[in-house]
Amino acid sequence: MFSLTNKTAIITGGGSGIGKAVTTVFAKQGAQVYILDMDEAGGNSTAEEITKAGNKAIFNRCDVSNQADVKKIIASIAEKNGAIDILVNNAGIAHIGNAETTGEEDFDRLMKVNVKGVYNCLHCTLPYMKQKGGSIVNMASVVASVGIPDRFAYSTTKGAIAAMTMSVAKDYLSYQIRCNSISPGRVHTPFVDGFISKNYPGKEKEMFEKLSKTQPIGRMGRPEEIAHLALYLCSDEASFITGCDYPIDGGFIKLNN
Repeated sequence: MFSLTNKTAIITGGGSGIGKAVTTVFAKQGAQVYILDMDEAGGNSTAEEITKAGNKAIFNRCDVSNQADVKKIIASIAEKNGAIDILVNNAGIAHIGNAETTGEEDFDRLMKVNVKGVYNCLHCTLPYMKQKGGSIVNMASVVASVGIPDRFAYSTTKGAIAAMTMSVAKDYLSYQIRCNSISPGRVHTPFVDGFISKNYPGKEKEMFEKLSKTQPIGRMGRPEEIAHLALYLCSDEASFITGCDYPIDGGFIKLNN
C-alpha cells in the first residue's frame, strides 16, 4: 500500500524539517523526488542521505518566489521524466507580530514566499500534471482556522493557501488532478529549536514544555507524522479525496477550549 513507484514528486522546502521528512518518506516509497530549496547545505545533505539509502533524490536550488527560476527548474524536471505526478508545496517562512507591529517589508516578504511561491509552483507544474493527472498537497496551518496571538502575516498567508487549495481542486477535476492541504499544529523541527533559543535564551526547556502543552495531546508533532499524512494524500489509496484540509494538530483546533 501507499506505493509511489514510478512517480515523479517535487517537494519545495524539502531540505529540512517537515519537508525533509516528506522527501525521505516519498523516496522510501519509490518516488523519484526532487527537492526545491534555497538551503544548499540542507538540500544536498538530504539528497545524499536518500541516495545512500538506495532511493532516488535530486536537489535543485530554487527560490520559489521567483517565477522564472521555478519555471526553468520544473520544465527541466518534466523533460527528464515526461510528466509530474506529485507536488508538495511545503516551502514557507514565519513571522511574529500583530497587525500594528508587522512592518510592510515583513508582510510583503511573507506574501512573496508563502503565497506567491505556492502560486508559482502551481502555475508552472499544472501544465505538465495535466498530461496524466496527479496529486498536490499544500502545507497550510492551524492558523488558517483559529486565531493565534502575534501571527498576523503568517495567518494571512496560510488562509490564502486554504483558499488556493479549494480553487485548484475545483478547476482541475476533469484532469484527474487532486489538490488537498494539511494544517499542522506545532511540530518539533530545527526551526522551533532555533526560534526558542533566539527569543527565550536561558529558558529553552521551560518554553519548549509550554509550547508542547498547547497541544491537548501534550506534545508537539513529529515531522514524520506530517509526512505520513502527505504520503496517504499523494497515493492512489486517496484517489477519492480532493478539496479537503487535514488538521494534524494533537487536538489543537477542536479540543483547545
